[in-house]
Amino acid sequence: MQDVLGTDVQGAGDAQTTATRLRAICDEVSDRFYERADVVRTLVVALLAGQHSLVLGPPGTAKSEIARELTGRVEGAAYWEILLSKFTAPTRMFGPVDVAALARGEYRQVYEGRATTAHVAFIDEIFKCSTAALNETLGYLNERIYHPESGGEPIRCPLIGAITASNELPTGEDTAAIYDRLLVRIEVGYLADPSNFAALVRSAVSRPAAPVRTTVELAALQEAVTGAVPAVDVPDAVVDAVCSLRAALRRKELVASDRRWRQAVGLLQASAYLDGRPAVAETDLTVLTHVLWDSPAQRPTVEREVLHLVNPDAKEALGLADALDELEAQLDAMAGQSREALSDWVIKKAHNKLATAGKRLEQLRAEAAGAGRSTAAIDRVTGRQRAVRARVLTEALGMDASMVQDRL
Repeated sequence: MQDVLGTDVQGAGDAQTTATRLRAICDEVSDRFYERADVVRTLVVALLAGQHSLVLGPPGTAKSEIARELTGRVEGAAYWEILLSKFTAPTRMFGPVDVAALARGEYRQVYEGRATTAHVAFIDEIFKCSTAALNETLGYLNERIYHPESGGEPIRCPLIGAITASNELPTGEDTAAIYDRLLVRIEVGYLADPSNFAALVRSAVSRPAAPVRTTVELAALQEAVTGAVPAVDVPDAVVDAVCSLRAALRRKELVASDRRWRQAVGLLQASAYLDGRPAVAETDLTVLTHVLWDSPAQRPTVEREVLHLVNPDAKEALGLADALDELEAQLDAMAGQSREALSDWVIKKAHNKLATAGKRLEQLRAEAAGAGRSTAAIDRVTGRQRAVRARVLTEALGMDASMVQDRL
């Protein structure tokens, strides 16, 4: 059997082939969803670490589509999906009552096609979990077990990892317990770059070619999760960096539990494995920007502390991001002003700042790539620079958004 990579479907023990396939999946899914490359990679890292993730953002930001696209790439896996509400009964999640058996006086549940038998899962509106289903959901996420309604021995579930989604943070203590069990937390928003938005609109009326679709076998993924990823070495230098990061965050009054720090080590190993490396590097710590915060307001602080520690290029890039934020705030404040006033602002302030930021980001990326450091944070700030520049071109100078991409 051949696939898009031109190789035979690999055996479960071929770790490098599995990592190559997963990188191809990341690239393909990222190409399909604008401004979501970091989201896609982080979700794959979480799955490789056998951890659960939360995608947090407003409706219409492709949370569900990305989750389905990723989980659908695991050949042979049992998949389960549900949209929770406060009325969702545990039996709807883990196995409805067998009506035919009940008519014969037997109480049985039908587990096939439910969470109980799933290898990968997508749980939408996770924080709307009903009180009745809360304990079973926690047991499912924590220990991969389900306690049958009729009693008896707990059922062990084959779940590798769950992707969950929500439009809002939990508001009560009950759902906060679920939130605590979701190791990876990723924020998403609406598209920032007007040229990407224009491309999105065009895609609604075009007939795109059939996308390339790489897949990975369930057995290969399971082998990676249970064997190859835990075998990735964690050098003493990385341990020291993690300890330094914990101390730096504590000084900012950001305290994560010991359990969360311990589980985060698996994410570091998964990040290195996905990149095809036998040992964790300090740059893998960037994945922790999605782990060590409770409130979205804390995320920028966590990101800065992580990147200040492991990536000097990214540290300067974040400073440029602050300047871009200030420039965008000025553009927002000028809403409703005349075209002449906006053009004058572009000429005197915006153009030079955007050009300077763009050139410096190019230099930082070249320096980081040349030194073998991660360019992910720099690439993200570069995307931010492009988005702000596109807004300036379209909103201040009145250019057609569909033409902006060619000029960036």
